[in-house]
Amino acid sequence: MAEIEKKFGPAGHLKPGSYVLIEDDVCQVKSVEKSKPGKHGSAKVRIVAIGIFSGQKRNLLKPTSADIEIPIINRGNGQVVAVMGDSVQIMDMGSYATFDVPKPKDITGLQSGTEVEYIQFGDNIKIIRKK
Repeated sequence: MAEIEKKFGPAGHLKPGSYVLIEDDVCQVKSVEKSKPGKHGSAKVRIVAIGIFSGQKRNLLKPTSADIEIPIINRGNGQVVAVMGDSVQIMDMGSYATFDVPKPKDITGLQSGTEVEYIQFGDNIKIIRKK
């Protein structure tokens, strides 16, 4: 099992496009709404995010000063070794380690020898684009 790395930061500093851990799911922030502080409360932030590996939409409501978990995502370049049905085997260009990853639905033309860029968090790996 790969090491899961994360850091903590204030919820009020998130911007669309950044990453956040919501219920142990790595999500990319789609929208951030901040509300003003009320008479008896602090300012709140409402975050709408989409899970990178699960595809699920998730919401988070926290005070702007509350700490949230920010995943440290590893990016890498790889080469497709084999395409096997719904999965693709890729080899990292630096470490020569091989991974079996689900075949992405939005990327076409993957075949042996194709170079790809992937992201990794823990045991989850996803191909994000073809080079």
